[in-house]
Amino acid sequence: MTLESFVGAIDTLLTFEIMLWLVIGVLIGIIVGGLPGLGPPLGMAIILPLTLPMESTSAIILLIGVYSGSMYGGSIAAVLINTPGVSSSAATMFDGYPMSKQGRAATALAISATASAIAGVFTITALILFSPALVEMVLAVGTPERFLVAILGLAMITVVTRGSAAKGLLAGVAGLLVTTVGAAQPISVDRRYAETLYLYDGIDFVAVLIGLFAIAEMMKLAGQKGGIAEGNVTINREGITNGIVSTFKHPITVFKSANIGMIIGAIPGAGATVSNFVAYSEAVRSSKDPESFGSGNEVGVIASESSNNGTVAGSLVPAISFGIPGSSSTAVLIGGLLMHRLQPGPSMFDPSGELQLTYTLLLALLVGNAVILIVGLSMVTRLGYLTKIDTNYIIPMVVVLSFLGTFALRGNPIDVLTVIVFGIIGFYMVRYNYSVIAFVLGVVLGDIAEGNLYTALQLSDGSFMIFINPFEYGRWLSLLLSVMVVLLIFGPYVKQWWVKRQTA
Repeated sequence: MTLESFVGAIDTLLTFEIMLWLVIGVLIGIIVGGLPGLGPPLGMAIILPLTLPMESTSAIILLIGVYSGSMYGGSIAAVLINTPGVSSSAATMFDGYPMSKQGRAATALAISATASAIAGVFTITALILFSPALVEMVLAVGTPERFLVAILGLAMITVVTRGSAAKGLLAGVAGLLVTTVGAAQPISVDRRYAETLYLYDGIDFVAVLIGLFAIAEMMKLAGQKGGIAEGNVTINREGITNGIVSTFKHPITVFKSANIGMIIGAIPGAGATVSNFVAYSEAVRSSKDPESFGSGNEVGVIASESSNNGTVAGSLVPAISFGIPGSSSTAVLIGGLLMHRLQPGPSMFDPSGELQLTYTLLLALLVGNAVILIVGLSMVTRLGYLTKIDTNYIIPMVVVLSFLGTFALRGNPIDVLTVIVFGIIGFYMVRYNYSVIAFVLGVVLGDIAEGNLYTALQLSDGSFMIFINPFEYGRWLSLLLSVMVVLLIFGPYVKQWWVKRQTA
């Protein structure tokens, strides 16, 4: 049945409609990723409500295309104007922009397209080849394990939050509080809905995402006059071949960085930004000439761009397996799945369920990377124009689409107010260094944790021992996950205590 699902996925993907939506998604993603401050979460959040009339497979393929294309598109602004179009291309600036100033912008952009495509193809192929084992693993996970995986994702906040850990935890708790509005599921207990039916079903997850990523970024851009880019942006065709050849001269860097991206991408809350810097740091560490990094070393661009597209494959694992976002982009993707009545979890890997759709998504990413390579290399000399679009045109279009799309989703006027409120919240969270991804983790994982906790306790007649006593309930994975949660929460404090004791 698994083979039948795979063959069916190929047939689905090769239809004209699906291929068209994939190409459109990749093109939109490249444009959105190339505009600083936008990025895949924003692009996907804007498009998400517009997919409501679409067939579910076409809608998810469109979102996947935007996601993949944006990861490459972010390198455009990073190379040309020293501003990452997306945070996952931040390390690309270190050597990409110096290359641009040296007159090698075409080479840097060609490296970006080639490395992104190769890394994407490698990681997606690996994911497809190992998917049978992944199917067995996911199907073996029950309700108690899904609850603990959700708690593990929340515990990751203490690890991945940059800056103040207290601010990260506060943001995560605030996200959890958002999920307590409306009727509690699955027991339908009314709570915190201000006696209005508009809030009875809770605060819409998609509206929260659009507010956090779309409206907040537009508020940020509103303080910037003129185009996004400053100064003249000029590139030429010379060096495109050199960029392709240079990428193939460093296969170890490409594959190592792609694997780093895939592994870190699978960690809930980590995402491409973390893998981007880890891969770049590893490239510097393993280089025979580390001093050349930061002044136009091509290997730096290869490592950075290989890692962020490798992260796309990794981030899909927790997203489609457990409904846990590995990044902000996969949080929006999960919203798309839910909006189209597709439940992330075991059914996505069940041959009698949605396994064919899962294979279709993976194969779409595979083909999408080929589209990225073709489009990226053919449009190198024209990509600079993306950074010159005036913000006076960008902001109104994004705001109008955000409001119209959100209202069209449920026809609930409270959703428009939700977009505005969370847009303001997101703007000030960024300004005062509160973790937006921690907040999103709380919003996403709150319902997952609550529903699975209730069901797990029903299975155990109200006993919490189902999570830690494998001898009685036969769930060794639950015990392992419980230990991991404890280690994540208390490990840093134990380590700090041990270091102090050793130095005393």
